[in-house]
Amino acid sequence: MPRTALRICPLCEATCGLTLTVEGARVTGARGDREDVFSRGFICPKGAAFTEADADPDRLRGPLVRKDGRLQEAGWDEAFDSVAAGLRPLIERHGPDAVGVVLGNPNVHTVAGGLYPPLLLRALRTRNLFTATTVDQMPKHVSSGLLFGDPYAIAVPDLDRTGHLLLLGANPLDSNGSLCTAPDFPGRLRALRARGGTLTVVDPRRTRTAKAADRHLEIRPGTDALLLAALVQVLFDEKLTDLGALEGQVEGFGELRGAVREFAPEAVAAACDVPADTIRTLARDLAAAPTAAVYGRMGASTVAFGTVTNWLVDVLNILTGNLDRPGGALFPLAATARAPRPAAPGKGFTLARWHSRVSRRPEAKGELPLAVLAEEIDTPGEGAIRALIAIATNPVLSAPDGDRLDKALGSLDFMVSVDPYLNETSRHAHVVLPPPPPSRSAHFDFAFNALAVRNQVRYTRAPVPLEEGRLPETEILARFVLAAGGMHGADPATVDTMVVDTVLGKAVTDPHSPVHGRDPKDLAGQLTGDDGPERRLDMMLRLGPYGDGFGVRPEGLTLERLLAHPHGIDLGPLRPRIGEVLKTRSGRVELLPAPIAADLPRLARALDAAPRELVLVGRRHLRSNNSWMHNVPALVGGSNRCTLHVHPGDAARLGLADGGHARVAADGGEIDVRVEVTDTVRPGVVSLPHGWGHDRPGTRLGVASQEPGANVNQLLDGTLLDPLSGNAVLNGFAVRVTAASG
Repeated sequence: MPRTALRICPLCEATCGLTLTVEGARVTGARGDREDVFSRGFICPKGAAFTEADADPDRLRGPLVRKDGRLQEAGWDEAFDSVAAGLRPLIERHGPDAVGVVLGNPNVHTVAGGLYPPLLLRALRTRNLFTATTVDQMPKHVSSGLLFGDPYAIAVPDLDRTGHLLLLGANPLDSNGSLCTAPDFPGRLRALRARGGTLTVVDPRRTRTAKAADRHLEIRPGTDALLLAALVQVLFDEKLTDLGALEGQVEGFGELRGAVREFAPEAVAAACDVPADTIRTLARDLAAAPTAAVYGRMGASTVAFGTVTNWLVDVLNILTGNLDRPGGALFPLAATARAPRPAAPGKGFTLARWHSRVSRRPEAKGELPLAVLAEEIDTPGEGAIRALIAIATNPVLSAPDGDRLDKALGSLDFMVSVDPYLNETSRHAHVVLPPPPPSRSAHFDFAFNALAVRNQVRYTRAPVPLEEGRLPETEILARFVLAAGGMHGADPATVDTMVVDTVLGKAVTDPHSPVHGRDPKDLAGQLTGDDGPERRLDMMLRLGPYGDGFGVRPEGLTLERLLAHPHGIDLGPLRPRIGEVLKTRSGRVELLPAPIAADLPRLARALDAAPRELVLVGRRHLRSNNSWMHNVPALVGGSNRCTLHVHPGDAARLGLADGGHARVAADGGEIDVRVEVTDTVRPGVVSLPHGWGHDRPGTRLGVASQEPGANVNQLLDGTLLDPLSGNAVLNGFAVRVTAASG
């Protein structure tokens, strides 16, 4: 008989609750969970396609080990023997930096990805860490670190209470939101307008979100920082600033006024292609709104001034009195976050603690730019990366100059991929360790609850038991930690036990902890859960801001209480808590950090830069999420295609026909792609989606390889980066487009 089971959707950042229909060991249907405390039944096409994604026949069912030059099926013990034999001697001979680690976007969508990669990095001690962050959101982390002292202190728009929402470089009706966890973003925007609020969208494309806006500014790509700087200048010039509750908690106010003096609307209008009067009106509207929130996303990060743009987003929220204010931008408080401590100065945030070996790119947040990975492998010399660990990542498609990286991966002494697919990256591995489908895994959102527009907590156990011969992803990564750290063969439960002992050992010595002075062994004995990961989750909940403190607050959170609420527990709206967030050395918001001030002259030079004839921007689609969903039939085809959007005027000028082909060229190379003529892009702009290019041999992606598309990142050679964050510039770069025969 069919049964139903709950599962939080892991396919995008909205984290919607699903109700699955299960027949035997198969998921046969998925619909929205109407009782979910956060998503209330909302579901998008990705969630509806959970069944197909889960049952994809191209998913690997067991490990692969390279023998005699080709990947062959192997048992788990043999696979981990190969991992230990390939990594440990190399580390002992060449040092820990001979190993590089690449972590992909799907890591933040799984329990295992949230719990174990930090332990792996601690075991390896390598400085060569690369993640999807530097092709996505690193500017936001850097700007938050500089302003607030913590790169993870990210304020999200209070969507359900704001009166004016200004969106830049964001298309949440297609992305479902990002760095802003909000199920049913479309419904929340409709509610904003229904209560008399205003939606302003800044985007060079007329996206679905822009079409729903009260005001759409078709800005020239890459100039968002100039627009925002002009808004700040107007606030100062017209005496519209009002720090509100932040008065006395901000330093650098006067210095900032001087720093933006040259960015008046009349000075930036030509560069942005936005009239000066429109800019002034927008600044006045933000200042006059009862509440307002400014939010920038991919298009605000993946540009040449990514860090400055993200800094200005928060500066606008601060100067209008909307940061840390209901209806403005607030800092979420997740159930597994560290419990708040008394406000006090912190250690602050430091950039460039080390640099990459070849091109000397600075570290940010412990990471090096993904764009330099290829040169760190293929440039010989002391310190070269000789082994690579790739977890849930496909950088051949997601990083700039995938052709160079493709060749570099083939030259490695050793490579391990933790991936369910044999894709464009994992095909180079010496060992492939495939996690099971999502229906076989429990789910808790460690990352996204810390970015949610409402505080809540939900946990779902695996709806379907593991098949014989498969390992849970948590055990795969735990065994990986042991193999890489010189403890190969130990019980994988040892990893979780060591974490529990360490965390509780520190907690009992912390005078601010609810368990201060208690016996850590006694506390460990109170933990519940079916396995190590659940015991760790129980510990995090109980020590967290809503936890029971191991009995100190009897009504507080525990794993048992969470399991008793299968649709989740609502923890209330976001609330002001800037004092708990700040970790700057001054203990205040540092409005004009030195690295930002030093980069403003570069922004000023952009005022006089001649506009490029044709620039490229990316685009999102509701049925896609980077490169890892193109093998699901329900999520490809239709409008989700790799086509080049071209304005009719540009198409006529360039001799391009709708349905024909174009050759797009830039510094990194050239690609051929089908043309789609549309007035949804402004003149002078072409648009191509990210994550395509499934045409390399040796993969097992039957659906994706039928419509491979073109890899837009091949147009980049990896040298074009935001200097402060190391984030790749994927939007607003110059291209040359000519007609091609196809």
